[in-house]
Amino acid sequence: MKVFGPVPSRRLGRSMGINNIPPKLCTYSCVYCQLGRTRRMEVRRAPFYEPREILQETEEKIAQTRKIGLSIDYLTFVADGEPTLDINLGDEIEMFQPLGIKVAVITNGSLISLEDVREDLAKADWISLKVDCTQEDLWRRINRPKPTLQLEAILNGMLEFARAFKGELVTETMLVRGVNNNRDCLQEVAEFLERLQPAKAYVSIPTRPPAEKWVKIPDEESVNKAYQIFTEHLDKVECLTGYETTDFLPTGDPSEDILSITAVHPMLEEAVKEFLHQAKADWSMIERLIRQGQLIELHYQGKRFYMRRHSTR
Repeated sequence: MKVFGPVPSRRLGRSMGINNIPPKLCTYSCVYCQLGRTRRMEVRRAPFYEPREILQETEEKIAQTRKIGLSIDYLTFVADGEPTLDINLGDEIEMFQPLGIKVAVITNGSLISLEDVREDLAKADWISLKVDCTQEDLWRRINRPKPTLQLEAILNGMLEFARAFKGELVTETMLVRGVNNNRDCLQEVAEFLERLQPAKAYVSIPTRPPAEKWVKIPDEESVNKAYQIFTEHLDKVECLTGYETTDFLPTGDPSEDILSITAVHPMLEEAVKEFLHQAKADWSMIERLIRQGQLIELHYQGKRFYMRRHSTR
């Protein structure tokens, strides 16, 4: 399934996810990625799914969601990889506009130096850009980009996009202990964001199982330091250090719902249990999906997570 949810989002309320990229195709292989290491790195844009099929599946999901009395705040492009690799992204955003629901894109910004990418993103209502660091060596260590990408071109592309974008632009900075949570790095990111002028800058930590086992969550002092440095340069800063609510609700076949959500959004054990309760299903469904090799259980920070099996895990 290319459309999943709706899922509870800390930033977007109730968000219906659009997965417009096959797993796991990305420009980066971030050390903290909840989907594991990137299976195939790419920087060339290409078509992947037929836009009309995505629209039809989205319309069906919206109808199912409204049938059970739920509203949707955003249609969000949040993919198994980097959504701007989809050369049809702009057309897909335009096709969603008559549906009367705002469109969001969560992107790492790695292709934003390309004019056609900026033009596609400009059609959305809400854009999130990843800015984990502005130092070349740390960027390559934490985001592990395809070698042909250049950080300076990406940062300049972000600035050019921000000057023209009419919607809401936010940024996210993921902190990894011992990599990008030192004062110098945080100060440089804050100074860059001051030039970018996002509506809000989010500071986050890896709350879900990361691609690399060595990735550690920064301590509270480091997170607070980042917040204080950012607020010296920006009006609105928010920390994303907790988990989403367990408010995942079934809209159709519970097995398909679980697999489509966990393909891009690993779920806490508590969230899975609440979902099963709402779906009038029991834990045997999860055990069956695990036996069939479709779902896996992961342990991180003393918690259990469930996600759809990818070759990267």
